[in-house]
Amino acid sequence: MSLLKKIEYNAPVTLTFSLISLIVLILYNIIGDGFLSFAAMTYKDSLLNPMMYIRLITHIFGHLSWEHFLGNMSYVLLLGPMVEEKYGSEKLLVMILATALIAGILNNVLFTDIALCGASGIVFMLIVLSSVTSVEKGKLPLTLVLVMIIYLGAEIYNAIMVTDSISQFTHIVGGICGSIFGLVSDKNKKV
Repeated sequence: MSLLKKIEYNAPVTLTFSLISLIVLILYNIIGDGFLSFAAMTYKDSLLNPMMYIRLITHIFGHLSWEHFLGNMSYVLLLGPMVEEKYGSEKLLVMILATALIAGILNNVLFTDIALCGASGIVFMLIVLSSVTSVEKGKLPLTLVLVMIIYLGAEIYNAIMVTDSISQFTHIVGGICGSIFGLVSDKNKKV
């Protein structure tokens, strides 16, 4: 049996997300800044522009450099399959889309002069979701508490103390979405 026949598309949402992000980065490198700002970056725009609504989601596929892309996709490909196996492809897709939409709307409303692109919010959602391995009724996993303190605590600190081009706000939104999705999904799980 050939090696190609043994390879399985084991995490369709995770792999498709990564593939779309790769294609967007390649197109950005070929076409230039105009492509990213048109298709994969969210920012305050006219409510009459239909692309403004599309970009509320598609901003998660845009990356400004190979380093930006590789940093995010390393986490997506590491954590995504585990989360996708636990929650299912459909739920993960809904979680990704909801996190993108929430981050996009909040960025456009609260930070009207800042454009947003990249999968960092999704990465932080996956980090938190991966820490919610099993929630029993009335119990809070210590792993979730530690992840919230370490990752989100660092992002809150950086948002207040560090001036850079990284959107700590998006990381915080992704982490909060991940904790809500994880706790709600596990609470609704049939035993």
